[in-house]
Amino acid sequence: NRKNGEVARIIKARDLWDQVGHAAWACADPGIQYHDTINDWHTCPEDGEIRGSNPCSEYMFLDDTACNLASMNLLTFYTEGKFDSAAYIHATRLWTVTLEISVMMAQFPSPEIAERSYKFRTLGLGYANIGGLLMTMGYGYDSAEGRALCGALTAIMTGESYRTSAEMAAELGAFPGYAPNAENMQRVIRNHRRAAHGESAGYEGLAVDPVPLIHGDCTDAALVAHAKAAWDKALELGEKHGYRNAQVSVIAPTGTIGLVMDCDTTGIEPDFALVKFKKLAGGGYFKIINRSVPAALRNLG
Repeated sequence: NRKNGEVARIIKARDLWDQVGHAAWACADPGIQYHDTINDWHTCPEDGEIRGSNPCSEYMFLDDTACNLASMNLLTFYTEGKFDSAAYIHATRLWTVTLEISVMMAQFPSPEIAERSYKFRTLGLGYANIGGLLMTMGYGYDSAEGRALCGALTAIMTGESYRTSAEMAAELGAFPGYAPNAENMQRVIRNHRRAAHGESAGYEGLAVDPVPLIHGDCTDAALVAHAKAAWDKALELGEKHGYRNAQVSVIAPTGTIGLVMDCDTTGIEPDFALVKFKKLAGGGYFKIINRSVPAALRNLG
C-alpha cells in the first residue's frame, strides 16, 4: 500500500505474469520492459536512469529526449540467394551519418527535449522485414538459424553504426554528455563486443548475462566475421575518440513505413498473418498479402 507500506493483498506471481503476457499478445504491441536489464545497458547512467519508452517501445533513454528513426528493408539486400553484406554495411554507415545530420534539422515539441537531444544526439537506425527475409531464405522465424541470422544482422548494424559514430567524433567531437558517461558507455560497448564474439562469460556490470551470438547456428559465416569486426572497430575507435551519439540503433515496429517500403513483415516481428487487412484512418480497409510465400516454398522444395 502506497499510503502506509502495508501488504494490501497477496496474489500469485504466475497468474499476474500470465495476465501481463496475455495483454501484450492480445493487443499485438508488446511493451514489457525489464527495468534492471534496460539500465544495465544504459550508456548514460550519470544523467539518470531510463524510466520508460516511447509509445511503440523501441526507444528507451533518458526523460525528455527523442530520436529520429530510419529503417532499412532487409529483403532488398538479398539477391540471387545471398545476403549482400557489403551493401548492408555501406547503407548502415550512410544512414548513421544522415541521422546525425538530422539531429540539427529536426523540430522538437519542447525546449527541454530539443536541448537534451542536442546534448546526447541519440539516433534510431533500424531494420524491417526480418520475417520476410527468413521466409524467403527458407528458415523458420523461431529456429536456431533464424535467431543467429537475426543476431548477426543486428550486431553488424549496431556495431557499424557505433563505429561510424566514433569516426564522426574524431572529426566533430563526442556528444556533449559523453565525458561523465565515458566509462559506462565503453563498458556497454565492451559487453556488446563480447556478445558479438559469442562469449558466454566475462560481462561487466550486468544482473543478467545476455544470450550471445551463436556462431555455429549462423548459416552465413561472413556475417559472423563482419559482426565481430564491427564491434572490434567500434570499441577501438570509441576508446580513442569517444562517440558522437549516445545511442545509435532501435528497431521500430514500422507499422506504416513498412507498407511504403513494400515490406511483408514489420520491424523485427514475425508475420501477423499471411493475409492482413489494414484499417484506414479515413475509413475502409485494404488487403495486404505476404509475397514472400512463393520464394519461401521454392527454397523449401
